[in-house]
Amino acid sequence: MPDVLSQSEVDALLNAVDAGAMDISAADTPSASLDEQELPEDVQIYDFKRPERVSTDQIRSIEMMHEVLARNLGASLSAYLRTIVEVKLASVEQLTYQEFLMSLPNPTCFNLLKCDPLDGSMVLEINPSIVFPILDKLLGGGHGDPIIPDREMSDIEWRLISHVTTETLTFLHECWKPIMDIDFHVTGRESNPMLMQIVPPNEVVILVCFEIKMGDASGMLNLCIPFPVIEPKIGDFSTIQTWFQTRRTSDTKEENAKLNEGIKSADLKAVVYIAKSHISMQELLRLKPGDLIMTKKDVSAPLLMTIGDRPKFWVYPGQHRHYKAVRIDREAAIDDEL
Repeated sequence: MPDVLSQSEVDALLNAVDAGAMDISAADTPSASLDEQELPEDVQIYDFKRPERVSTDQIRSIEMMHEVLARNLGASLSAYLRTIVEVKLASVEQLTYQEFLMSLPNPTCFNLLKCDPLDGSMVLEINPSIVFPILDKLLGGGHGDPIIPDREMSDIEWRLISHVTTETLTFLHECWKPIMDIDFHVTGRESNPMLMQIVPPNEVVILVCFEIKMGDASGMLNLCIPFPVIEPKIGDFSTIQTWFQTRRTSDTKEENAKLNEGIKSADLKAVVYIAKSHISMQELLRLKPGDLIMTKKDVSAPLLMTIGDRPKFWVYPGQHRHYKAVRIDREAAIDDEL
């Protein structure tokens, strides 16, 4: 039990304050913040206004999932726009939905995603700093410095950028398969993000940020995942790393087996070169059956055999059951010549 002052002790304390024997100015001085204090090593700062509802291992699992999305999306956009597009995962962090909205530009490309069979919605936002350069490239531009107009997107521009959104949702579906088979589709779009209140402002969300670079233009693609949406499946994220490692090992073995089986039936061109010589075009035109071409090669020297136009074996000519054949003598080096 904590110590409790008696009435006489309280009176003595008040009398000491009145008499000036005790200085209470220190009580009016605000205490130093937690960041300024020297905390023991086993003490960590915890902000109750922003509770950490997703563990570090689960955040790491989410990073692993969406790194796959970044690689696939970069390759897809490069092929679609016919230019080099680099997409990389920038960060995965927890914050409130209000903080997420306050970090977005206005206007922007704000897409509301339905994610059946999960309850609730997610948000896919693409910054105007990369949306308009993509639109410019699609319409035949993209050769000068990118111009970012301060306006909302038109209906035609929304239709053009929908391909990027669709590709992103396709790869998002693939990277979420280890958790569950989710059908992502756009149910709404808005230029002003403040008009889309899908969860309470203080609700915790997971923000997955991708950086897109295309030439001199760059911008962010943000995926906002409210915690209540994935809460029923949050436990599955703890085992996703093991799933990825197991899958990589098994996939590698299966792919190697399929590759070995597939190349067995591949056709390769095998050529045996007798010798090398130089003749003029006039001599070539005069050649006829029975003519002899003189070379410096010894008649007993082995011949070079190439497989797929690459030196492979040194061989000796011969005959096997009425067929012309060669007998392999030794393996040839890659830089061997006739």
